[in-house]
Amino acid sequence: MRNDGGETMVMERNSLHKRPNLSSLFQQSEPSLFSVKNSVVVEDVFPNSKSSASLASPRNSNCTTTSGEGSPYIMSPWNQPSPYNKSPWITPSPLENDFGQNGLIGSIVREEGHIYSLAASRDLLYTGSDSKNIRVWKSLKEFSGFKAKSGLVKAIIVLGDRIFTGHQDGKIRVWNVSSTNPSVHKRFGSLPTLKDIIKSSVKPKNYVEVRRKRSVLRIKHFDAVSCLSLNEELGLLYSGSWDKTLKVWLLANSKCLESIDAHDDAINSVVAGFDSLVFTGSADGTVKVWKRELQGQGTQHFLVQLLLKQENAVTALAVSQESAVLYCGSSDGLVNFWEREKHLSHGGVLRGHKMAVLCLATAGNLVFSGSADKSICVWRREQGGIHTCLSVLTGHTGPVKCLAVEEDHQTSTKADRKWIVYSGSLDKSVKVWRVSEHAPDLKEIKHGYLNGYAANDDAVMGKR
Repeated sequence: MRNDGGETMVMERNSLHKRPNLSSLFQQSEPSLFSVKNSVVVEDVFPNSKSSASLASPRNSNCTTTSGEGSPYIMSPWNQPSPYNKSPWITPSPLENDFGQNGLIGSIVREEGHIYSLAASRDLLYTGSDSKNIRVWKSLKEFSGFKAKSGLVKAIIVLGDRIFTGHQDGKIRVWNVSSTNPSVHKRFGSLPTLKDIIKSSVKPKNYVEVRRKRSVLRIKHFDAVSCLSLNEELGLLYSGSWDKTLKVWLLANSKCLESIDAHDDAINSVVAGFDSLVFTGSADGTVKVWKRELQGQGTQHFLVQLLLKQENAVTALAVSQESAVLYCGSSDGLVNFWEREKHLSHGGVLRGHKMAVLCLATAGNLVFSGSADKSICVWRREQGGIHTCLSVLTGHTGPVKCLAVEEDHQTSTKADRKWIVYSGSLDKSVKVWRVSEHAPDLKEIKHGYLNGYAANDDAVMGKR
């Protein structure tokens, strides 16, 4: 089925019928799907196939790695053949004993263009790609969309009815959701505003030299905006760029308060954390901590700590607000973490990937790491700071570039919180998973539903 951008969107569903052999097309035991010109093909999958949610524990781990989870195919099938028909995308499992806390729900697949950014807000999913389009999905059906004039979409962040997008062309674009029609998104403006650009361009002191014989306004990014983060309490937006700068924006008036020469190489990640701290990670191999302090009649961010300095690039950061822990992924496949209760001392290393960690996300006591090895490790923080690897979610055929998580309000309880995890990949797909915070251990699963089912003990390997 063609959308208004000329692309074919293919929706995948799980079902309980035997699937055709597509091993010649895909070299993975995952729910396969493919598009036929001007049509949509949805392939059914057989529940006894190898699980896309592997029972593997990452090898060479210094942490407790008791992993285990069920087949992603135990979910109920979707009954509608078209992704544009109205139907619930999460339905109760018909099985009496649901041991499959971690499971694949479905996928959205593009015919062209890779997925570079994701954001989940309420019941909506926003996806950004190299087509300059931002698509909006509701219940895994296309709900809306809007398009920027230029610039691959590298970052998306949502605050109420306002959406901020960071682009390859160095611009931050701002969009508003219509109050009368929630499917309509209108361009609100950009950061910095045209008014501020004109006002700043008059004074030579507002320019900085970035290359030989080239100067740019300090308030503008002159290279890709790679990451965005919000401090809602203070009303601040942080943007990190390949131009090595961290910029601070006041949401109330869209003004650039600060432009900080933060790193010696591209900034890959920025996250506003606990205690009003801001963390930045860069291709220069460092993780830095910034704090907003009084300076004269105003405030300014100062570097207060250098957490990490290494040869390998820092590729992703995430903060668990619940446990006050900072997680850092890097190009060597490791995830380091630091704990506030120990004054940001180094807490340990999670070794779950053999290729670069490209994205991180946290939810409750869980940490998710997506990698160039095409897998997603699900970690649970236990008492004492020990991390257990619950499972390795496999099924993507390309590097996992971005993650977004929100609570599954339909099945989540206080005793057992469950989460919906969205994973965007350079295989042109977004996969959707349900993950339980209290997955049973491996022995429980082997003696339960998964007894006799095939399990894949290795995370899939791939090239970045």
